[in-house]
Amino acid sequence: MLAYPKTIPIPILSSMKSVFILLIISFLTPASSSPPHLKYDSIFSFGDSLADTGNLLLSGARTFPFIAKLPYGQTFFHYPTGRCSDGRLIVDFIAEAYGLPYLPPYLAVARGEKFEHGVNFAVAGATALDAKFFYDRNIGSQLLLTNDSLSVQLGWFRKLKSTLICSTKQDCAGRFQKSLFLVGEIGGNDYNYPFFAGGTIQQLKALVPLVVETIANATSVLIEEGAVELMVPGNLPIGCNAVYLTLFRTPNKAAYDRNGCLKAYNGFSKYHNSKLKLALENLRHKYPHAKIIYADYYAAAIRFFHTPIIMDSGTGHWWPAVEAVGRTTLTTQLCVEALEARPVRIQQRMLTGMESI
Repeated sequence: MLAYPKTIPIPILSSMKSVFILLIISFLTPASSSPPHLKYDSIFSFGDSLADTGNLLLSGARTFPFIAKLPYGQTFFHYPTGRCSDGRLIVDFIAEAYGLPYLPPYLAVARGEKFEHGVNFAVAGATALDAKFFYDRNIGSQLLLTNDSLSVQLGWFRKLKSTLICSTKQDCAGRFQKSLFLVGEIGGNDYNYPFFAGGTIQQLKALVPLVVETIANATSVLIEEGAVELMVPGNLPIGCNAVYLTLFRTPNKAAYDRNGCLKAYNGFSKYHNSKLKLALENLRHKYPHAKIIYADYYAAAIRFFHTPIIMDSGTGHWWPAVEAVGRTTLTTQLCVEALEARPVRIQQRMLTGMESI
């Protein structure tokens, strides 16, 4: 059993909510000889705060109720929606690109809200591993925001699938043929909680195979349930995250890269991503009929951290990244083309102001 000192107070964790992450999303698509879908009819999303459109808030959100208040939601919706953002999320831009409505959170659907084009099962603060794993080992469990892990979200999907989405295997095959499944981002919080509770990189490396296996198993479950097009994002460069830079700052200049990011923590993210890509490649061999897309969030985000100046595609003006965040005119070319242009690696730009829990 790993033991971690309880040295990181809760108020420091809350500072993470004010950190804006600017993403240029790069999709690495697998080679495929079959023609791509030109349009998705529905989207089913799983994950954490990078995708949650309201589930944490609807669940009670006792720890961080401020997501129910401005400035959350102020730049686009003009009211708090339960998104951990002042505007839209990646899943919102993908929905827009395919002419679909924004995904309702599952807990709203469970209470009677109607849906036709997909459901969002993601929960801010969620982990890939079950919450019990952290409680049993006392690794960051004091910081957990929710028990609605990836397996819980899969349970919600199965329940909804059997009652409202489709009732027979043939019906489900037809429904999911033109559905996109977003499996994450998930897994980041499996490391955030233990890191913030004092865990070391060496200790946390032991978790990576378990986290990756859980993500791969969830992807496999969805394929067995009928999913044929799935996008699985990797982890972000946490060594550039303001919270990590604050909590783990050091006078050792050699610990930072030329852009001021913590090299060891970025190396940890790369380690996770390398294991995840290997797991997804194995799934492609197991399910050759499925299109499993790895979304390279690391390569996408690192550009903003290293070059924090953005051009406003609406006006042509250049803005420091901190000013550009949340500007509704700053949505640039959506990366959804990568979902339709196989097997080419496409790097299209999409900008959104996000806060990572």
